[in-house]
Amino acid sequence: MKMTFLMIIFLFSNPVMVSNDIIITYKGKSVSTINKADLMVPFLDDPVLDQDKFSEMIEQLEQNIYQSPVDATINDNGAIVSGEVGYKLDRTKFKEMFLSHFYQDTPANLEVPLVEVQPAVDEQLLSKIRKQKIGQYITYFNSNKKERAHNIMLAAEAINNHVIFPGGTFSFNNVVGKRTKERGYLPAPEIVKGELTQGIGGGICQVSSTLYNAIDRAGVQVLERYSHSKKVPYVPPGRDATVSWYGPDFTFMNNYNQPLLIRSKKIGGSIYVEVFTSETVEISPRNVPSVRDMIN
Repeated sequence: MKMTFLMIIFLFSNPVMVSNDIIITYKGKSVSTINKADLMVPFLDDPVLDQDKFSEMIEQLEQNIYQSPVDATINDNGAIVSGEVGYKLDRTKFKEMFLSHFYQDTPANLEVPLVEVQPAVDEQLLSKIRKQKIGQYITYFNSNKKERAHNIMLAAEAINNHVIFPGGTFSFNNVVGKRTKERGYLPAPEIVKGELTQGIGGGICQVSSTLYNAIDRAGVQVLERYSHSKKVPYVPPGRDATVSWYGPDFTFMNNYNQPLLIRSKKIGGSIYVEVFTSETVEISPRNVPSVRDMIN
């Protein structure tokens, strides 16, 4: 209300005809042309800025130019790969720039003002939390079953290098995302209501189950975990974690005072999951049976 009142006072003291477009540029290229008349509403004898339309315009502009930051990662050779800074619209500065030209009877070119968005995970943090391995687990599968092996690889890549901050939660479904053909997942055998059937993304429950056992060994607080309705061959009985996009999820919370780093990789017919954190953390590990215990 205060801003609208000030605009009205400004109009009365500076009556002008608003007729020229404002061209918005980003990195020197035009991204939008604003017709001033489209953002006006009548008020007495003079038009004023329509705040709702102005807000919608800013929202759309921000969506168009937003560049997500990229977290630092650890590659297959164990080297830290630097992250990248992202960018977003500097709303306060843009509003000031826009309003300074809006009530002038002249055309204007406005270069979008940006604010840096820093990655949540940088090289320094990764270097700190890769020091102590507090949990690990390995499971095995038939690598000749190409579709299932492919799905396992995609899910393992999705959780690899994921960092969970203290008090933060991890959702397997949210991190891995929906398993679809468009995202590269293939039809493969999966258990649904106790029956073996073909489904897009079949096999990823082995990844969630491997992760569950690594997390449990690390003494991390499990929030949500469900077993299959039928025994699975890759973990001891009761040690699996079934997941489905429209059904059960596997979630846990970082109950330590330092971030956790998940490292996951498919190698041949094996899926490895490791959990790391800072060497300053005092862990409370749990005794978790290994796959070898199924054979002995």
